[in-house]
Amino acid sequence: MTARVTIIATIAIACSATAALAHHSFSMFDRDKTLTMTGLVKELEWTNPHAWLHMMVEDQKTGKPVLWSFEMGGVGQISGQGWKPDSVKPGDKVSVQMHPLKDGSHGGQYMSVTLADGRTLGNNQDAARRPGQNVIQ
Repeated sequence: MTARVTIIATIAIACSATAALAHHSFSMFDRDKTLTMTGLVKELEWTNPHAWLHMMVEDQKTGKPVLWSFEMGGVGQISGQGWKPDSVKPGDKVSVQMHPLKDGSHGGQYMSVTLADGRTLGNNQDAARRPGQNVIQ
């Protein structure tokens, strides 16, 4: 009986570890760069396993709005940073600090956001200005 319980427990642990390893890595983001993007919120996707913040940012060359998408943590994680489903609404002006995608696509890993009222939500330590950061508005 003890051997059977041990085998079942081992299989259960192995299966849960496989599921955890299936989660994607964050290697697609350039963690050596932190950019600040300012624009208008298009949508906050309040969902698991990752919430998403979509915003329109004015292209510096054309002056036209371009959609940028930022991958956030899970709902439980960002709730701990002060986020609520209604923290931002479409049309709100915000500044997002993020690690950009390595391939140059319009997106990145969200680090923090500064709301129009000056409040900051997110990982404030990474949002602190460091040499080599760029600001895009």
